[in-house]
Amino acid sequence: MNTAQQLRVGIVGAGHFGRFHALKSATNPAEQLVALYDPDPTRATVVAREARCEIATSYENLLEQVDAVIIAAPAEYHFALTSKALRAGRHVLVEKPIAATLNEAHALADLARETDKILQVGHLLRYSAEHQAITERIKAPLYIEATRIAPYKPRGTDVSVILDLMIHDLDLVLTIVDSPIAEIDALGAAVSSAHEDIANARVRFENGCVATITASRISLKTERRMRLFSQDGYLSADFMERKLSFIGRERGMPLPGTGGFRREAISWKDHDNLAVEHEAFAASCLHGAPVLVDAQAGIRALDAAIRVTESIRKSRQIMELSGLIPTSDQN
Repeated sequence: MNTAQQLRVGIVGAGHFGRFHALKSATNPAEQLVALYDPDPTRATVVAREARCEIATSYENLLEQVDAVIIAAPAEYHFALTSKALRAGRHVLVEKPIAATLNEAHALADLARETDKILQVGHLLRYSAEHQAITERIKAPLYIEATRIAPYKPRGTDVSVILDLMIHDLDLVLTIVDSPIAEIDALGAAVSSAHEDIANARVRFENGCVATITASRISLKTERRMRLFSQDGYLSADFMERKLSFIGRERGMPLPGTGGFRREAISWKDHDNLAVEHEAFAASCLHGAPVLVDAQAGIRALDAAIRVTESIRKSRQIMELSGLIPTSDQN
């Protein structure tokens, strides 16, 4: 365990998320941003100047200078970069998904245990006020409905909307539902990229809970909502408006004529989720604090996302055979 007051950090990737990580690390009192590395020297120069850090000449050179790395590279490189860092004795915060395949994800979890190093996965919403508000009120949901849609942006289209957007709600649902997944039935389509841009999944858990999750990155507006039904009550959350309504028997103002039900209406101010994530990472590396989003959490979310993708593939094959949609070689 590092007993230093600051964690010496290096950033891998100077793209959209890499830049945000670099700026956040540069202002975190628990971190010392030493350097960043990106194979594109122009991008690296721009972000390094903004974050006021050095540019590493290679990934190996970066690892020599730091205690920990934050990996914000495309998912296909997560395994190679993370495994090399762990073997070099460095702690790792890797952006979601943890890896491109389950085999790679399990190998990283094993390697983190063998090297006794922190491996944290960047499921950012675990650190949000909205996550806390929901998990405090709903313990055993019966049905969940989640919608996450956004306008098209070229960024992120190297992966499907399942790994880009839906994985956030999959991870949130998995933290609320204490049961293995029994079955997934999903539909999706690629519209503006080579991967699915819209997707809908019905996830049934072994305890009987069902979650319906919709994600799109080709919508005209941004919308993020969630509804949860349980024996504790009914919860509706609008994440864009930062408002939550909960109807139950223990919280809020009485609702006349409802047999004892109460309604709680709350709003919250967004805190800086990325800053909280960095604080948590530094606390784990420096002081041994528990890792909120560890490798196992990353594996569960990736497994669910892969199962959604596989269900979409099977659904597409059935529709092709029935003539509902053209076969793949005709698209």
